Amino acid sequence: MKCLLIHQAFASHADAGGTRHAELARYCEPMGLSFDIITSPVSYLTGRRKSPNHQNLPGVRVHEAWTLRGLHRNFLTRVLCFFSFMFSSVFAALKISRTDVIMGTSPPIFQAVSSWLVSLIRNKPFVLEIRDLWPEFAVDMGVLKNPVLIFLARRLERWLYRRADHIIVNSPAYPKYLMERNVPAEKITVIPNGVDAAMFTRDAPWKLPVPEPDPGKYHVVYTGALGPANDIDTLIEAANRLKSEDDIHIWLVGDGKDRSRLQRLVSEKKLGNVTFTGAVPKTAIPAILQRIDLCVAILRNIPMFRTTYPNKVFDYMAAGKPTLLAIDGVIRDVIEAAGGGRFTTPGDSAALAAAILEFKNNPEKGIRMGKQAQAYVAKYFDRSLQADQFLALLQELEA
Repeated sequence: MKCLLIHQAFASHADAGGTRHAELARYCEPMGLSFDIITSPVSYLTGRRKSPNHQNLPGVRVHEAWTLRGLHRNFLTRVLCFFSFMFSSVFAALKISRTDVIMGTSPPIFQAVSSWLVSLIRNKPFVLEIRDLWPEFAVDMGVLKNPVLIFLARRLERWLYRRADHIIVNSPAYPKYLMERNVPAEKITVIPNGVDAAMFTRDAPWKLPVPEPDPGKYHVVYTGALGPANDIDTLIEAANRLKSEDDIHIWLVGDGKDRSRLQRLVSEKKLGNVTFTGAVPKTAIPAILQRIDLCVAILRNIPMFRTTYPNKVFDYMAAGKPTLLAIDGVIRDVIEAAGGGRFTTPGDSAALAAAILEFKNNPEKGIRMGKQAQAYVAKYFDRSLQADQFLALLQELEA
């Protein structure tokens, strides 16, 4: 069986970014499912050329579709990048000789339109995957303000929901949102975000172009995008509150449109307790997590973010590290059910700093929470379990 996925931001373990589909493909291949993936040659996180190694993946044939550059330059060039891929991906997809199911993933939502068109032309089932609730996230963040654009975006969203043969969501909070928009419950399947837990149980050598963490200090890490949604300003302010604590160091691992501004902010505050590593491939994340003590997951304090299952949290759990969670909602439920960390109010830098100190002063508690998190994520959120569920769904649609 073959699945054709159109995904501008697809990332392999050789790239920075979410690797959900690369991991699903790896586990689905022995069960007889392979992927053709149409993607952009430009990294969604960095705006630079992706690693050529993303072409060599088990269960995957990667096909690149031409895309304009300038993803992080401004809003207009970002939209143009999305539209260029939307059109070029259709032509790339139609060159593929055989497929059984067409899958689109959102965001960005425009590539889902490409997937629908290819499914229509080839007369194959159309599966729509919703990874973020766009445009509602953009509206809540204030990124999308124009009433006309908001109206059109919501019409496009509902149009796609109606045309999908089935919808996959990656958070248990999303079905309620879809059903409020008249999507039947039987048309929705939750295949949550998760982790290839085996990646984090092996010793990993340090290969980053920055010195290894000093074992004499207490190390705190954030991994992921450095963008408007991620509220890294609050974490930097927490670092500022902790700058008199000489044995605490904070690592920011990732890239995004706010990175330059955040680096200037750290420089202006003269914070020697913060290190930016830049974007790193997924293969480097285990080595980083093995050498730190506490992981932070943080988002801006807006209602829609309470519905999300951030990938990074599952990585933290698989590495056996405690999570300091400045995100409310369904991901808080996971951390509390696992006993794998603690919650702090989003946007509160004083509470975040106090919680970091609390973990530093009670290392045994953090170690215990990390072990509980590791056991929990392996039981409920391992990619091998999700691959079984994904394959069963596609076989049902093809029948």
